[in-house]
Amino acid sequence: MIRLASVIETFRDEFLAEYGARLTSDQHRALSALGQCRRASSPMMQLGCSACAHRALVPHSCGHRLCPHCQHHESEQWLQRQRQALVPADYFLLTFTLPAELRPLARYHSRTVFDALMRCSWATVSRFAGNDRQLQGTPGAIAVLHTHNRRLDFHPHVHLLVPAAALDAERRCWRSKRRSRSGRPYLFNAKALAKVFRARMLAALSAAGLALPKRAPSQWVAHCKAVGHG
Repeated sequence: MIRLASVIETFRDEFLAEYGARLTSDQHRALSALGQCRRASSPMMQLGCSACAHRALVPHSCGHRLCPHCQHHESEQWLQRQRQALVPADYFLLTFTLPAELRPLARYHSRTVFDALMRCSWATVSRFAGNDRQLQGTPGAIAVLHTHNRRLDFHPHVHLLVPAAALDAERRCWRSKRRSRSGRPYLFNAKALAKVFRARMLAALSAAGLALPKRAPSQWVAHCKAVGHG
């Protein structure tokens, strides 16, 4: 199997000559870590078999969160924990996307913008669940920030996996949302989600002291798609 570190070693100089000036400090650190993962030059640990006298030296992994070799096992364990936490309700995949006009801000102020993107996405979902007649409570969600799309274009967006259910802590009850008369699951209106998310996001960026573009789009993109039952 070809390891990512071998690919990086082969093409590192050519890649940095072409794109090095455009990489962030975090990206440079990631490239360095992945390039040293489980290499012969890495620190070694000795493994031994308890049933025989066999011993072997194994190079340390980099442990970087983006390394596919280091994080594969941890990712599988994480997925198993999430499956165990599923509730008996319909699930929806909600997506909130930062429009193209605001993406330059995300490039140069990534921590601020990405933090606002996550917080405003969750705040929007929480508000809709609290105001929903059938839910009237606090929802649950698994939220993931994606900075790029499948073509590797810079395209910040947040995915939230949300059950059509909520917890009313005050009354100590659990409510789930009924399906429509046609039997199709429904959670929230995507256009309404986008409108509230836009207002929250612009307010958060302004409060952070970032200069907003003069032509911020009036219509943003949000999706709410049924993806199965827990």
